[in-house]
Amino acid sequence: MEAEAVVDQPHWYAIHTRSRHEKVVRDQLAAKGVTHLLPLWRKRSVWKDRIKLIEVPLFSGYLFAYFPLREKLRVLTTIGVVRLVGINGQPVPIPQEQIDAVRTMVEQQLRYDPYPYLREGMRVRVKRGVLAGAEGILIAKRQHYRLVVSIDLIQRAVAVDIDSADVEPLF
Repeated sequence: MEAEAVVDQPHWYAIHTRSRHEKVVRDQLAAKGVTHLLPLWRKRSVWKDRIKLIEVPLFSGYLFAYFPLREKLRVLTTIGVVRLVGINGQPVPIPQEQIDAVRTMVEQQLRYDPYPYLREGMRVRVKRGVLAGAEGILIAKRQHYRLVVSIDLIQRAVAVDIDSADVEPLF
């Protein structure tokens, strides 16, 4: 009975799409009546003769859909869908609070952009500047703050500017 409840209960799932098919998948899911989230951001695109702002997916190759797992075939048969993201072939739900955070950034039109998926304590290498090639451990210590919201399952993140007075530590 418990397994049935998991299959019948809707959750947010990450959908891995074919390259540059995120908007196509979004439109098809909408036509099927599936609740979805495709966060977009404005990117400066430079051509030889002009510069233009274009809207591109915040998480390239991914979008999110809210549905009960028993309806996964309806999602998987959508043109452009590669797979549902999970572990050992089993789809894993995205925590609601992660989806809510991304949705709030988009709906409130906060200034946000893609951010590399980094964790404090990771070994990193400097890519540019006078320290290019140097390696070390990533630590967080700044006077100005950016809140990084991670979507753990797809190992992607997004950063948004935030005032330090608006955050508190978790214990």
